Amino acid sequence: MKINVSIEARMTSSRLPGKVMLPLGNTFVLDMMVQRIKKSKYVNDIIIATTINKEDDAIVDFCKSNNISYFRGSEDNVFERVLQTHEEYETDIIVELTGDCPFLDYTIVDKVIEVYLNNSYDYVSNWIEHTYPIGMSVQVYKYEALKEISKKELQYVDKEHVTPEFYTSGKYNIFNVEAPSSLYYPELSITLDTKEDYEIMSAIANHFNTIDFTLDDIIKYVKSNPELLDINVLIERKGLS
Repeated sequence: MKINVSIEARMTSSRLPGKVMLPLGNTFVLDMMVQRIKKSKYVNDIIIATTINKEDDAIVDFCKSNNISYFRGSEDNVFERVLQTHEEYETDIIVELTGDCPFLDYTIVDKVIEVYLNNSYDYVSNWIEHTYPIGMSVQVYKYEALKEISKKELQYVDKEHVTPEFYTSGKYNIFNVEAPSSLYYPELSITLDTKEDYEIMSAIANHFNTIDFTLDDIIKYVKSNPELLDINVLIERKGLS
């Protein structure tokens, strides 16, 4: 059984172009995320799911230089890109992540995977209801389930967000992993969408000056410096409500 992570990443973000290659702490965004997820005890491979756009050559160059798996597909049809990524790498269980979450804690990834492996759910996530900080989202499901969904007439929301069919159709057995009390902090946003996000995340990364910090470390630091929350509190988040 092959458990593979895909990280959706591109350079043409409308609100913060080139965000996945921005400096962050002592490295840069995408590299930090890959290094942190490599610590997972379950993941067989990490694949960067990027696009065929010329702008994304920089992401591919990074992957080639660091022996990181990658796949190039559609920019607009993210569903197709994710499906083709895992078809190419013969994935059994998909762990779907997005490249704007460089602080994602590998122990949370492993927790969601464990819930999936130890139960008979079709889809397990920790973002159906947000209890963790924004930027800790993990989705786990079978490749074959996504392949089956691809046979239906996909709507725009499916193509952009990939997985709505799992948690909106009522056809699937789903489960939401809730944060323990020590990590319950949904008002904190540490996903990289805007320059305000970059400001707070740079402050956090510069404080630790390493990739080896936990979500618990982040929460303790922000609670000790509550003014950090004001930096991006007014940002309206895209995506599904």
